[in-house]
Parts: sequence; C-alpha cells; structure tokens
Amino acid sequence: MPVVAARGLTVSRGGREVLHGIDFELLGGEVLGLLGPSGCGKSTLLRSIVGVQAGVQGSIEVLGEPAGARILRGRIGYVTQSDSVYDDLSVLENLHFFARVLGAPRSDVDECLERIDLVAERDDVVRKLSGGQRSRVSLAVALLGRPELLVLDEPTVGLDPVLRRQLWTLFHELATDRGLGLIVSSHVMDEARRCDRLLLMREGRLLASGTPREITARTGTADVEDAFLALVEAPEHLGEARS
Repeated sequence: MPVVAARGLTVSRGGREVLHGIDFELLGGEVLGLLGPSGCGKSTLLRSIVGVQAGVQGSIEVLGEPAGARILRGRIGYVTQSDSVYDDLSVLENLHFFARVLGAPRSDVDECLERIDLVAERDDVVRKLSGGQRSRVSLAVALLGRPELLVLDEPTVGLDPVLRRQLWTLFHELATDRGLGLIVSSHVMDEARRCDRLLLMREGRLLASGTPREITARTGTADVEDAFLALVEAPEHLGEARS
C-alpha cells in the first residue's frame, strides 16, 4: 500500500484553481523530491497531504486513510518552511514539550537528539542557534513518536553545502532504517540527484514524475534542470514524461 496516493488532486483558493489534477504515489522507504520554482504550488500540495489545506478536491489518501483523518495524528512528521519550535525554550525543553503533546516516550527525545546531531546543543536556547541548527531542531521534533511519513517543506533552504549533504544523508538513512516515506520539497534543481524519485511542478501542474534518470532519458537531457526547461519549452514532452 502506498504511503501517499493522490488522484485528480485539485485545490482552489479565493475562487482560483491553484493545483490542477495532480496524480502521484509515495512508497515506504522512498525519498520523493518535489521540485519546482517558488510559487508553483509545492507548499499547497504538502499541506494537502498533511490535511491542513482548504479547498481540496479529488482523492488523497495517507497511510490508507483520507488526508487529515484524526487517526493520522502522530503518524506524520511535518516540517514547515518557518520554524515550528519555541525561541525562548532550549532544544531539550522543546523536545520534551512536543513529546508530551504527541504522547511520545521520553526515550524518543534522546534518540532524536542523537539522530539529528544536537546532543552538544541540547541545553542551548533556540533563539541563539544558527539557522541550520534551528532547522535540525524542527526536524528532531518531527521525528518524535516514530512517524511513518515525513513531509519536509524546503528543509535545506539557506543551508551551507556541507549541512545540506548531511541532511540528505539523514533522509535516506531514515527511509532505509525505518522504512518511512519522505517527501521533500525544494526549488534547487541540483538536489534532484539526491532523490529516489521526483515530481516536477510548474504553475500548479505536474510536469513529470519518475527517477532522475528516467526523466532525463525521456527528455534527452543531461540533468534535471535541463529536463525541466525542456518540459516547459516543449509541451509535447508532457505526456511521455509522466510515469
């Protein structure tokens, strides 16, 4: 059973359709990259998966349940673009607070600190941390309770190349070790090669889906950025580039 399955997913906002008939699946143990320019609808799609987006039509199931179903709370870890932790609390205090909210065991706190490499910063107040460290705190919170799906909205934006590489390594370790599904959005096309499979979006539409190799082979291009440009400039590629 797919971790996420969307069929004919459409979203309207303010009387205007912003997502147009999106179809895709995410499997367990897979890192799915959602790539496209800012404003193309990536965050709207992620909110639809989590079940917090209004104006959704079509079908979207998460872990076999309708998106947003109460039973899914605690089974999904969601990291938004903006920080989702408290500035005036320490790293450890944030994790203990959210563990209580989620009903996660206290042992999860230490495990998440180690997994995200925040042990040395555990007693630091969040507002004093660097941007990269704050991003890792949000990710640690999302891992509490051992979610089966991680939804990460631009988690590597503004990070240096070393930290970006470390986070992508972690994403694949989580998918492999726990078998959970990850969907990671980005507007940076060179991150495509780090994903198992891709969804390429533009203006609320899905341009292509498949592995990076499949997409570049279908468009006859050398990399995913060139493939994206080919899809935009030559619409006849659209049908053959979807899998």
